[in-house]
Amino acid sequence: MLKGIDPLLTPDLLKVLAEMGHGDEIVIADANFTAASLAIGANGVRKPVLHVSGAGIGRTVEAVIKLLPLDAAVEQPVAYMQVSDTPAGYRSRLQRDVIAMLADGGHARPEQCQAIERFAFYDRVSGAFAIVLTGDLQPYGNFILKKGVIGEALDP
Repeated sequence: MLKGIDPLLTPDLLKVLAEMGHGDEIVIADANFTAASLAIGANGVRKPVLHVSGAGIGRTVEAVIKLLPLDAAVEQPVAYMQVSDTPAGYRSRLQRDVIAMLADGGHARPEQCQAIERFAFYDRVSGAFAIVLTGDLQPYGNFILKKGVIGEALDP
């Protein structure tokens, strides 16, 4: 255990977060997510799949976002899987709760969170750095977070 570090963040997850660079993406997925098959990248290399089975999506995003700055250089550093067969703009209760938590914490405004159609979401996952599989049973509870920069301001 470390002081000030959320106990949900396992040593393996901390290592992945530390290894990620600017622009890398991490997937926080529900228990139904096809992590094993999507973990194999286009180049045949397997990306890390980490399990936090005792936690849900919201709790996991909350723990990760405390250490992971979002990318300020893109319009939408947060993506989530659009619920199939719903009207444009629909968000499930889980999606609304996570987006509200991100907004309330000053991490991302709701318009910085992009809904992505299910199969397009899977395509984007192929380029992700890692997948975190939670124990959340809510379908379509999948988010992608794009890492930003931690650093000092540029000298003028």
